[in-house]
Amino acid sequence: MRRFDWYREIHRLDPDRDRLRITQILSTHEFPWDMEQALGLALYRTYAVPSVGELLWHTGEFTERTQRRYDDTALILNDIMEHGFEPGRGRDAVRRLNQMHHSYDIPNDDYLYVLSTFVVMPPRWLNEWGFGWRRMTEHEITAHTNYYRTLGTHMAIRDIPQTFEEFHELFDDYEREYFGYSEGGRRVSDATLDHMVSFYPRWQRPMMRRFTMALLDDRLTTAFDYDRPSRLVRGAASLALRARATVVRFTSPRREPQWARNSPNIRSYPDGYQPERIGTFPKGCPVPHGMRTVEIPETGARVPAEGEALPPESRETS
Repeated sequence: MRRFDWYREIHRLDPDRDRLRITQILSTHEFPWDMEQALGLALYRTYAVPSVGELLWHTGEFTERTQRRYDDTALILNDIMEHGFEPGRGRDAVRRLNQMHHSYDIPNDDYLYVLSTFVVMPPRWLNEWGFGWRRMTEHEITAHTNYYRTLGTHMAIRDIPQTFEEFHELFDDYEREYFGYSEGGRRVSDATLDHMVSFYPRWQRPMMRRFTMALLDDRLTTAFDYDRPSRLVRGAASLALRARATVVRFTSPRREPQWARNSPNIRSYPDGYQPERIGTFPKGCPVPHGMRTVEIPETGARVPAEGEALPPESRETS
């Protein structure tokens, strides 16, 4: 298999009718690592919106059970992308996503902004920042946009933009108007950064934290009240990512898809999971049953075992 075979396959497909398949190829064959980083930054940006940051802080989910929420988010989005929107595992994941979000009074504008981050950040990472081994084409950006428009429709989001350009305008306008400091947003940000560097050996973590901070633009550092990274540090991070992209360009294409569910960073469900049993249950039973207990080292939190109901003092009540 040659380096641009997937590229040619994508451009034989229709960006509307085949939006799911194109997005699958982009995310699991062409740019799996880049998409993971870009979408991680997309979700992270939303904490700088005070209404979102405060909500996530008050639930305690992203500060006290960071690994679990990281895993749940990645796995639910993975199942939707892997299985699509038809009845089955993909539809179950969409339903679980909606159950969680609809437990809170979230304005439609916040939903639109979060959706826009998932549309805008991958092309920004690959094209504007130049961190990909090649650029996304207009054909691919259209398919990518259409996929997330479909997801937004299944989430009952209203007034979804029609084009990437409209999403980009919404993204910029919303951040200019609503980004700002909140105690909750800062705490969720700190917990997320701590979690991101925990994937690396302990001796590398200070360096990786500086590297990650270098990827935050001025809007984010201002909203979270962080010191801005120096131009030298930002330049070094950009150079390192561009060097990686050059190396990737000359490697063999990925034949087998790299799904998020196979990532070593997903740690909470060693014996597998069902999408309808993961995530938060703020209005009903907080205990998803049917999975073996595993202790998360950073918190000591437990996942219920097969047929087990945790004792009252161990149950999550949020």
